[in-house]
This record gives sequence, structure tokens and C-alpha cells, in this order.
Amino acid sequence: MPAQTSPAHAAAVRRAVRDGRHDAHTSGLAPGHVQGNLVILPRELAGDFLLFCQRNPKPCPVLAVGDAGDPRLPTLGADLDVRTDVPRYRVWRHGELVEEPTDIRALWRDDLVSFVLGCSFSFEEALLAAGLGVRHIEMQRNVPMYRTNMATVPSGPFRGPMVVSMRPYTAADAIRAVQVTARFPAVHGAPVHLGDPAQIGIADLSRPDYGDAVELHAGEMPVFWACGVTPQAAIEQARPALCITHAPGAMLVTDLLNPQLAAF
Repeated sequence: MPAQTSPAHAAAVRRAVRDGRHDAHTSGLAPGHVQGNLVILPRELAGDFLLFCQRNPKPCPVLAVGDAGDPRLPTLGADLDVRTDVPRYRVWRHGELVEEPTDIRALWRDDLVSFVLGCSFSFEEALLAAGLGVRHIEMQRNVPMYRTNMATVPSGPFRGPMVVSMRPYTAADAIRAVQVTARFPAVHGAPVHLGDPAQIGIADLSRPDYGDAVELHAGEMPVFWACGVTPQAAIEQARPALCITHAPGAMLVTDLLNPQLAAF
């Protein structure tokens, strides 16, 4: 695919997904463009979920909310369709993961509301631009993600642990990473924890709950950011009759540009 940063390039990625030519993770695709986590819920639960996001802005920063029954999100892309433009979805019924399709048009209903939440892929570009390596990109893997002992603030039936993503850095680079990512609160912002993973309930970094493990080199510490997979843990607790999300790492590519989300 072309390397330029333009709405046309983002649309080309979505078309490749829509046509079945790409069904894997989206890290590194459409450089410069915002990618989003997707949650689709029945209208009767949409208000509680929106409040859950507002109460937990670090893991659940809201980029867009659709109208009930409308699969389009015009503020994120003129041709965007949430039913077809995510490489792989997760379908949850009563809190249980039942399938991972690549197209959800057969499941679409007039009462479904789409939420798109900020994704760490955006601040990773800022890290790379600052000369800070991103290990899972170097290893061509999906980012490692872990459930923690840090509880989210509940709303209605939605509650559960915060999920975090991890990138290893030396102490000096970790300080710089905090400075860089703090500029992007709409895509998780600064880290929530540095150092000892046991302090946040992670027993083994080599066994992530989602994504792929990465190497830690001598002199490095794990640095943890709030992660947009957190809603999936809350959905397991809420047990809605139907919920649809993205599969971890398989994001919705938008026409928004990452610099548009910088706070300062």
C-alpha cells in the first residue's frame, strides 16, 4: 500500500479490509492516521457505556459515537462503515466470546450504537518520531496487553479491571516516553505505571492476556499505558445479550490525522 499520509490512503486501507484483502492487525498501516477501538452495543445500554467511558477516560477516550442503526461515522471518514471496515471483529453474547468474523453486516440491527475509542497506535507514531523505539513494531508483533488489579469506575452494568499495553524502555527513555505521550490524552495519554508489573497484578510479562509477548533487554523496565481493550473486560462483566468489538490489534483506520489529537 502507498506510504503517503492522506485521506485517500486511509480509505484504501479500509477498502482492503472491506474486500477481504487484509484481516490481521493494523499496526503500521496508514501511517499518520488515527486508528480506533470499536464497541457496538444495543441502544438500551449505550447511555451506561458512554458514562463508563467518561468515568474512565484513560482506557476509554471517546473519539466518536454513532446514531442508533447507522453504521457510518462521518466525522472519522466519509466512506467509513463499521460493519465492514475492521479486519476482525469479536461477537459477544451474554459476556461470552462466540465468534470472530471479518464482516458483521448479517448481525447489524436498527438499535445498535457504535463507539470508537482512541488507540495507542497514534501515540506510537509520536514515540517513533521522538527517536524512541517501539519493541513490538521492531519484532513485527501485536502489542502485549495485560489485565491488571486496577479497577475501573463502574457505570450501570459496566465494570472490571483496567487493561494495559506494555512497551519496554530504559529509565531515561521512559521519562521521555511520558513526556511524549502526555500530549495525546485522546489516545490514552501518559503511562499509568512504570516498573514492577506485580504492583498492578501482572504475574508474568511473557504471558500477555492479549497480543504477543516482547523481549525486555538489559537495563530496561516495562512501561504500561491504559488500553482500549479495557471495555472488553467490562463487557464480560456486564454480559449484554449482544456486543460487538474489534479483535485486539485489529483497529478501525480513520481519516483523522494523529497531530490533530495533540493537546499542546
